[in-house]
Amino acid sequence: MATGNLSSSNPAFSQDIFAGYDQVYGVDRSHVTTVQGTMSKSALLLAIVSATGIWTWGAVGDGRMGLEVVVGAAIAGFVVSLITIFKPTTAPWTAPLYAAMEGVFLGGISRVIEAAVVAKNPAFAGIALQAVSLTVGVALVMAFLYATGTIRVTEKLRSGVVMATGAVCLFYIVSLLLRMFGYGSLTWSSSPLGIGFSVLVVGIAAFNLLLDFDFIEEAARREAPKYMEWYGAFGLLVTLVWLYLEILRLLAKLANNRD
Repeated sequence: MATGNLSSSNPAFSQDIFAGYDQVYGVDRSHVTTVQGTMSKSALLLAIVSATGIWTWGAVGDGRMGLEVVVGAAIAGFVVSLITIFKPTTAPWTAPLYAAMEGVFLGGISRVIEAAVVAKNPAFAGIALQAVSLTVGVALVMAFLYATGTIRVTEKLRSGVVMATGAVCLFYIVSLLLRMFGYGSLTWSSSPLGIGFSVLVVGIAAFNLLLDFDFIEEAARREAPKYMEWYGAFGLLVTLVWLYLEILRLLAKLANNRD
């Protein structure tokens, strides 16, 4: 796999995190990053997201939890993510906390979006579960493409993904500002153009997974400190959360387009 410049569109990997690291041979593998260790920690973070998400889904549905808690969890998760990004050594503690906060947010927002879709057309119940299934499917496909070398993370690919992701972020910021002044945008539009935009964003999010896999492999190759397993798992989770939200948004648009 291509290595070298590790700039990434994932905010968790946006800094030269390996600056100053040298390849050290003969180091006890229990004290350095491994791909297997990072994947194990990624599985644990996903389990935390799933547990808190399922609980929140039920709590929001029966009124035990208000949306203010969901919004609070989103804000808390964002703050925790910034702490993790700027101080990676905290990842063993902040990554699980981030996963828990994101689980609350995803469970709550998924319940709200599905309820809104079902209220218009009961035939589209279950889009949240479909979004989960599609997210897992896309992640597995991208992992296969990366592992087999079908798609290689070259400098050209990396630069393209970074620029595309930056463009999407800028578009969302502009869309949010326009929405504050009463203007619509493609972000939630169910028009063919709005649906096409969501398909494009889902594709960009999926390609970000390749950069995440490359980062994890490079961390193992350079025998980075053990805490980088948590940091790598955290970065991968950031992308998966984004991918899930974009797929959920796309499914909601498709459902609304069939009214």
